[in-house]
This record gives sequence, structure tokens and C-alpha cells, in this order.
Amino acid sequence: MGANTMNTNIPIAILQEFDVPGPRYTSYPTADRFVDAHGEAQFIQALEERKASARAKTSPLSLYVHIPFCVSLCYYCACNKIITGNYQKAMDYLDDLKREIDLLLPHLGQGPFVSQVHLGGGTPTYFKDAELSELMQCLRSVFQWQVGGEYAIEVDPRTVNDERLHHLWAMGFNRLSLGIQDFDPKVQEAVHRMQSLDDVNAVIHSARSVGFSSINLDLIYGLPMQTVSGWHNTLESVLQLRPERLALYGYAHLPARFKPQRHINVAALPQAAQKTTMLAMALERMQDAGYVYIGMDHFALPQDSLSVAKRQGRLHRNFQGYSTRPDGDLLGLGVSSIGSMGASYVQNTKSLEEYSDLLHLGKLPVVKGVALTRDDLVRRSIIMALMCQGRVEMAGIEEAHLLNFKKYFARELTQVETLVESGLVKLESHAIEVTSLGWYVVRAIAMVFDKYVQADGQRAHFSKIL
Repeated sequence: MGANTMNTNIPIAILQEFDVPGPRYTSYPTADRFVDAHGEAQFIQALEERKASARAKTSPLSLYVHIPFCVSLCYYCACNKIITGNYQKAMDYLDDLKREIDLLLPHLGQGPFVSQVHLGGGTPTYFKDAELSELMQCLRSVFQWQVGGEYAIEVDPRTVNDERLHHLWAMGFNRLSLGIQDFDPKVQEAVHRMQSLDDVNAVIHSARSVGFSSINLDLIYGLPMQTVSGWHNTLESVLQLRPERLALYGYAHLPARFKPQRHINVAALPQAAQKTTMLAMALERMQDAGYVYIGMDHFALPQDSLSVAKRQGRLHRNFQGYSTRPDGDLLGLGVSSIGSMGASYVQNTKSLEEYSDLLHLGKLPVVKGVALTRDDLVRRSIIMALMCQGRVEMAGIEEAHLLNFKKYFARELTQVETLVESGLVKLESHAIEVTSLGWYVVRAIAMVFDKYVQADGQRAHFSKIL
């Protein structure tokens, strides 16, 4: 059975054995390895190098814009957000976003192309239609949006109606992502996010009538008050909605890092065995319903572009998760946004006050990042190949990076052999392939090639794999 044909008889023992903390590998090295010494000057240099290179003409940019504002607090949330009813803060933030774009302009070149735009948060639909239009007009005045690109916005179902959906479509968005988490009213009350199935159904029905052909729903298992039977009911409701994509996340309770989680009653959280059962149930039910398991926490219907990209070996990963876009440069705008430019990563400040202050001083708000070494680049190639294609061709790595794979990774291959014994990978003479079972714990497989995790063994700051 190949990596693209999944076994729906999920062995819970394997899930439990490999449920350890580990990176999500939206980048390598991961964001915890970013350093203060890599800041604005290094970012500008990377932008100038791109502007002078051939890839500026042949490789479109991806854009991520972070909108941090929310009207109310969701207790499970680990995102960088600001809870406020003062709309003037959002207006001021829009002005700062335009300042950031203006400061980037001299380093971007003439009319750079973009093929992927994602507005995340927070709640991007916290912005009123007029401000969203103003932001989108600003982006379109600077960047050339490619026909057939993916232009997505995260939507709180409680903040949109038919009129707003028409407006989002008119602005150029063609994909929506809705945070659902769970439909059980007891769970919703425990996490301070009430939204009915009928309301979500109405939003999805309206969105499809407007023209949105790809809708993603986010679910979270392991939340307070969740039960196996209640989770089953949520899954059945979601599958009746039939979204094109589904994202399934395990709740990580880290109240020391994320203050909103301190509102959650620890005693109400499901036990580890219940959480694993809920995961196995979701994995089986989604695939039985015809969804393709993309990897980690992503599912898509067979005709969706994400499934097509996986079948054709064109799947990629960036800071938004799995993507159909070719692996290229990502420009992050807004507070806390992360970008990838050439062989480097950068991140804006997480503080709204510092973000605004730096921009008013005429400085880009980049406060940390990392320049990839030769070793980082080769390990990134391997980790992303495992995460996206489920297969590493040793000859391809050797040719691209001028090394002897088996000699360079002798220690790692010894660890891979233990994964072979567990049935998670197949080790061929010149390739490593993730098995159908291994896809469920692919982060654990990728960690074998993570020099930093292997060196210090400190994984407590990561969420668990499942």
C-alpha cells in the first residue's frame, strides 16, 4: 500500500506511542531557532537579492497578512490576537499596514506577481467592508494577482452574512476558511465560542451560491467537555456540510504560554486515551466519507486542488500549512507575521505597539529571523519531501546538495531503521518512503532529520504530534 492510499483501520497503539511533542515543520529551521541578530538589514538584503534575480520574474510571491483583532476571546486560542471593541485600533492598524507596504516598495521591484494571498488572524472579518476593500486595493496597486491563484481569507461565521460574502467575492477572494472547532453547545460554552450548526450551514450555503468553490473548516479535538459520542455527532454534522477541505487539530493545553487557556477547566479536558480515540474516529470517518488524507491534519475532497497537488507530487508546505503553490518566497505583513525570502526566514515583532512605533520611525518591523546554512538547506529538502511527498530520493538530494547521502546521514539512517521495524517507513536502497501508517505520525519521522531537535532533545515548547 503506497503513501497515497491510506489504511482506515487506525491502530490506536501506534498513535499513542508516537504522540510526543514535535515541530509542525511549516519551516526548517523552526521559528524557535530565529535570532535577534537577523533583522531589518538582513531582510532588506534578501529582498534586494530577489529583486536582482531571475526568480523575481519566474517565481510569484505568496502574501500573508495578519489581522490580529477579535471581538471576543476564544479560550483555546494560541494565535497572536487583540480583543477589543475599539474599532479605531483597527483603523490605525490599517494605516500601519499601508506604511509597511510603502517601506517594502523600493525593495520589491516593479509590479511583483503573487499567486497566493492569505488573510489570517485574529479575525480578518473584524475589519468592516470599507477597510477590507481599502486593504485589498492597496495590495492590488502594488502586486499583480495571477489568474487562477489562491486568494483566501479566514472567516468567523458569526461575522458574515450574504451581503458580506458577496463583497469578499467581489474583492477577489476565492477561498474561505471557517473556524468551527466543535458543534456541541457544552464544548462551545466551555471555550467561549457559541455558533450553531444552522448558522454555519447558512454561511456555507450562501458562500457556495456566491461562487466560492473551496471552503475549509477547522476542527479541534481534545477540548474541554468533549466526549467521544459528542465528537461523533460533530463529525457527522461536518460531513453533511461537505466542505472541500478539512483541518483537524489537536488541542494543546499550554496555559503558561497562552494566557486565554487559563480560563479552561483542566478537569474538563478529555483524558489522553479519549483524545486518541477521537482522533482515530475522525481519521477513519473522514476517509470513509471520501476525503483524501493530505498529511498531518489536512484533508481534501479528491477533486480539490490540494488533493490533485498531492497526487501529482506538487504539494508544498509554508507557514499556512500545506499548499498547492510552488515552494517560493513568502512575504509576511502585519504584526507577528513570518516570511521566507531566499535562504532565510524573518518575523515581525509580536507587539502591536512596537510594530506601529517602528513603522512610524520609517523602519521595517522585522525583529528576528535566521539565515539557512548549507546543512539547514539539505535537511529542509528532506523534511519537506517527507512531509509533502512522503518519499525522499537519495540521488536527488545528492545531486542538489553535492553530498553522499548514506555517509552524511549515517546516524539518521540508523534511526530510520527503527521506524521500519514499527512499519512507519520503507527503506529502499536509494529512497525512504513513508508508509500509509507512517503518514499519521509523519512529524515524528521528519524529526529524525531535525538536527536541532536531535541535538538538544528539548521539545516541551512544541505541541504534541497528535
